[in-house]
Amino acid sequence: MSTTPETGTARNVVLVHGGFVDGSGWRGVYDALRAEGHRVSVVQNPTLSLADDVATTRRVLDAQNGPTVLVGHSYGGAVITEAGTHPNVSALVYVTAFAPDKGESVNTLIADPPPGAPVPPILPPVDGFLFLDREKFAASFAGDLPAADAEFLADSQVPWGVEALAGVITEPAWQSRPSHYLVATDDRMIPPPAQRAMAERAGATVTETAGSHAVYVSKPAEVAAFIAKAASGTTT
Repeated sequence: MSTTPETGTARNVVLVHGGFVDGSGWRGVYDALRAEGHRVSVVQNPTLSLADDVATTRRVLDAQNGPTVLVGHSYGGAVITEAGTHPNVSALVYVTAFAPDKGESVNTLIADPPPGAPVPPILPPVDGFLFLDREKFAASFAGDLPAADAEFLADSQVPWGVEALAGVITEPAWQSRPSHYLVATDDRMIPPPAQRAMAERAGATVTETAGSHAVYVSKPAEVAAFIAKAASGTTT
C-alpha cells in the first residue's frame, strides 16, 4: 500500500529523463529551480528496463527529506507513474511524457498512433537496444534547438533497452497523486493529441506550450515555472 504525503508546498524536486538521453539535459531546469530555492535531484537511469529505472528513482526518492515533486520527461513519465507511489511524492509532473495506466507500457501506448501523426525515426533494435536515426534526430526530437545542440544530442544518444518499453505499470501513481501535464504542441515524438488524452485520463492540470519533444532543454525557464507551480500546490 502506498501512502500520500501531506499536501502543500514541496521544496524537493526530482527530475527523471526519458529514452535516448541522460539527466544532463535537465541542467537549465535544474538551475532555474535551484535559483528559486528548491532542492533538486537528477536521476540517472540506465533505461535498460522499467523495473531497474523505477528502483533507481525510488532510491533517489528515499533520500528526500520531505514532500517531493516527481517530474518525468517522455519515457520518464512511465517511470514516475510506477515510482510515484513512493510516500515522499506529493505531486507528479509530466513534461510531454507517457502517462500509462495499469497494465499499460510504452509499447502499448505507441502501438496505435493518431491518424497522420509523424512516426519517430527509431531504428530497428540491435542486441536489444534502440537508437534514433541520427540524420532525423533534430527534426523529430529537437526541432527548436540550435543545430549544434541537436547534433550533440544525436551523437550522445543513450541506448534505450527494448525491455524498458515493455515494462508494465502495476499501480499508476496519478490515481493517488495530484498530476500536472505540460503539452508540447510541436512534439514529433509523442503526438500532442496523445499527450492530451493521457493528461485528461490522469486528471492532470494541463498547460500547453509551443515546443519540440526537447522542450525541457529549449524552454527551461518555462518548464521550471510549471514545476514550481506544481510544487506550490497550485492547480489553476
